[in-house]
Amino acid sequence: MFAKLKVLLFVLLLILGLISCDKTEDNTEKPINVGFVPSENMEEVTKNAQPLVEMLSKAIGREVKPFIATDYTGIVEAFRAGKLDIGFLTPAAYVMANNEAGVKVVLKAERHGRAFFYSAIITRTDSGINKIEDFKDKTFSFGDALSTSGHIFPKKLFLDKGIDPKVAFKNVIYSGGHDATVLAVLNKKVDGGATFSNDTKGHDGAWTQFLKPEEASQIKAIAYSEPIPADNICISKDLKPEMADKLVKAFVEVGKDPAGQKLIQKLYRIDGFVPATDNDYESVKSAFKVAGIDLKKELAK
Repeated sequence: MFAKLKVLLFVLLLILGLISCDKTEDNTEKPINVGFVPSENMEEVTKNAQPLVEMLSKAIGREVKPFIATDYTGIVEAFRAGKLDIGFLTPAAYVMANNEAGVKVVLKAERHGRAFFYSAIITRTDSGINKIEDFKDKTFSFGDALSTSGHIFPKKLFLDKGIDPKVAFKNVIYSGGHDATVLAVLNKKVDGGATFSNDTKGHDGAWTQFLKPEEASQIKAIAYSEPIPADNICISKDLKPEMADKLVKAFVEVGKDPAGQKLIQKLYRIDGFVPATDNDYESVKSAFKVAGIDLKKELAK
């Protein structure tokens, strides 16, 4: 009898040991991978992402690793391949990631008390261009092909006016980022470009953020899109609910903490985060259709 009890006790201890090992492996050996989109050059994003990653790691009690995508489709592909647990996405990239990888949006960015922004059509103040119809036979820069404010919504804006960029413009380039678009316009590489703006008065846009004041004064916005739901934070469909809750709470707390606010301001000029749902991005899904952009084809590229 005593021998049987010893065997039973051994088995119980073995089971408890295995459970303990599983827990240790789950919590310490598997880092949480966070994806970051390249709103500007990768070096800046990488530098600004690291302190945030460290803060998140402390908050959830697990190692957190950054993944810096070279473009918007890169982060979508990383989610689809199961390499990301959570990540920053633009509205358009979220629509693609939701469609192709089943990601779930959990938070959206808030700036100046608003969880939306705009696309702005910009040109130089001395260009002689005053309305979007004036871009006929001109050169133009979009950003990334999957940029919400740098391509999807501005293309919709032109098409709504009966202007097809492929036909009407002399030449179209894709700069890859908002900073590059702004510089292309400033340096007269193109006659105009599409980028983001946080207002419709020209006070807070990519040109005011990436350029010196004397340079920004040489840029003007001649048209704005409808309000666009803000960029967001999404989680993998495979992320465990408990960890998802921890990460959402950690991001919300980052937005409330003074040190955290400085980090997300440097990274993406975000003030904080508010809850988000898929329904918030219906206008983005519609814009894709109007702009005639095929999700699967863009991802395949």
